[in-house]
Amino acid sequence: MSPVLAGVLQLLALIVALGLSYRPLGDHMARVYSSEKHLRVEKWIYKGIGANPSAEMRWPAYLRGVLAFSAVSVLFLYLLQRVQGALPGSLGFVSIDPDQAFNTAASFVANTNWQSYYGEQAMGHVVQTGGLAVQNFVSAAVGMAVAVALVRGFAPSRTGELGNFWSDLVRGTVRILLPISVVGALVLVACGAIQNFAGIHEVGQFTGGSQQWNGGAVASQEVIKELGTNGGGYFNANSSHPFENPNGLSNLFEIYLILVIPFALTRTFGRMVGSLKQGYAILGTMAAIWLGFTALMMWTEFAHNGPAFDIAGGAMEGKETRFGIGGSSIFAVATTLTSTGAVNSFHSSYTGFGGGITMLGMQLGEIAPGGVGSGLYGMLIMAIIAVFIAGLMVGRTPEYLGKKIGTREIKFAACYILITPALVLCFTAASFVLDTPSHSMTNSGAHGFSEILYAYTSGANNNGSAFAGLNADTQWFNTTIGIAMLLGRFLPMVFVLALAGSLAEQKPVPETAGTLRTEKPLFTGLLVGTILIITGLTYFPALALGPLAEGLAA
Repeated sequence: MSPVLAGVLQLLALIVALGLSYRPLGDHMARVYSSEKHLRVEKWIYKGIGANPSAEMRWPAYLRGVLAFSAVSVLFLYLLQRVQGALPGSLGFVSIDPDQAFNTAASFVANTNWQSYYGEQAMGHVVQTGGLAVQNFVSAAVGMAVAVALVRGFAPSRTGELGNFWSDLVRGTVRILLPISVVGALVLVACGAIQNFAGIHEVGQFTGGSQQWNGGAVASQEVIKELGTNGGGYFNANSSHPFENPNGLSNLFEIYLILVIPFALTRTFGRMVGSLKQGYAILGTMAAIWLGFTALMMWTEFAHNGPAFDIAGGAMEGKETRFGIGGSSIFAVATTLTSTGAVNSFHSSYTGFGGGITMLGMQLGEIAPGGVGSGLYGMLIMAIIAVFIAGLMVGRTPEYLGKKIGTREIKFAACYILITPALVLCFTAASFVLDTPSHSMTNSGAHGFSEILYAYTSGANNNGSAFAGLNADTQWFNTTIGIAMLLGRFLPMVFVLALAGSLAEQKPVPETAGTLRTEKPLFTGLLVGTILIITGLTYFPALALGPLAEGLAA
């Protein structure tokens, strides 16, 4: 079987699996967030944290819950790393340095999982399972809660209430993420991923000595890192490590985990707003961009360019032979079009245009299908922008799902789309103006520029993957990327919840003959065009200096 055909068949199998999961999972999540009943274990959690799950919240109260919970999470994870050396099960590892502890705490709480350290050489079992894995669950649940709050803003009411953050957080964790993770971990163990609490041991004899490996609860952390679009690996090699991703079947299953909740949330959206067609329109937009990027990546990486490419069947540098170009390309697009950041190959080794595709996927805002929760609310923000543009063209006050998009709403949406580019471009520029940061670059020229641009794009968009040629374990990068991750995660949430509150206070307006039909393919095309134009105008100059220049020079 040719490598190209193998890649296409993998993509088709993935599409079928996602299609079979779309309806049952989407409907289940809609029931979870709409139910008025609380499970017994959920009541115990509410009692433990002193929360009233039945109290409705307006957007300021909902936001305070998000920020308070996240701030406590950052502090807890920071302190856990700082005292690691005194904890049992630390495998002899010392406590983490302050700047790296801050960076890691910010990273995992912000659902980014950027790692400037070697996981198997720095983190013991307690930090991995009691700190990092826990944040993989709750940070994903926070993103889903914010998305659901925005969806509730489109509901036909004038109360201004968005639900209860603590209830949404707990339900998302207990009823959605945990059950799927238990089943998924069993699948990964069956595929060959390890799950133990073994210590450090020597493996084999190699030229110059033996190699040391430590075990860990890898399968259970691997499944939630993908399912929650987190991305941080137990080992430095991430999902290219055979203990995390043993074979082609586990590779395809991990891609499925990355995409299944973000895609299914579009059906949840349709259910909750009372129109499945609206959910299908958002799904169509996400799917069109995802398939387009995947096809473009596979074409770029399979394209032969000289005898070495001919022999390997494509650009195999930096890719695992277990997965090939097809499995690597599909994974790379899935992980950068979502806020996952897991890698099964090294993006720095991709062709110039291939590396640019991974970067552009993040710069779109990771909305196709995007992160767990963040992809849906990011796409809905873009839908509001598209509706506003359409309204300007026909001279009519824009409406979306029966809610008018006025001055206040468009200001919130505009602030949302400006935050991340400002963080990415300002920190990238500062890194080249100052002397010290540039010393971390392995490469010079266009590729070196791409290393730093990719790092801040990944951090501010809460992705977490890296170009692998940048030494980011410095005070400058640990601190600035940590700041970018926190601001890139929580500042947009401020405007999302403010927008949700503004919409929730409105009285729904009836449809008329002039109402833009946002469930039609025409609107899907308009939305795709809006996303590409906004991203292009924002990032094209920077991309021209990095991946485009490198690709054209090849």
